[in-house]
Amino acid sequence: MTRPGTCYLKTTPEIQERISRLHPAIKKKIKDAVQTILKDHDIGKPLRNELEGLRSLRAGKFRMVYRFDKPKTVSIIAFGPRKTIYEETLRLLG
Repeated sequence: MTRPGTCYLKTTPEIQERISRLHPAIKKKIKDAVQTILKDHDIGKPLRNELEGLRSLRAGKFRMVYRFDKPKTVSIIAFGPRKTIYEETLRLLG
């Protein structure tokens, strides 16, 4: 487990924009999920097959797909509803 404040979060302006348009209650769940990821890197579900090396964490009805780029850096790759998030992640990485 990593101590709070020792990791950095990296994301895209598109993801930040999508989150900013959400209801405040959902934004809080997302913020809590991000803090959990930064504190405990193994909290999310490891993905398989084409998405191996990535992890997914549920935040309400949404999923965040993320990875560790460098020591102490967590990158949010995609964010969205479970129904489409994995296909969207493949599209973004492809």
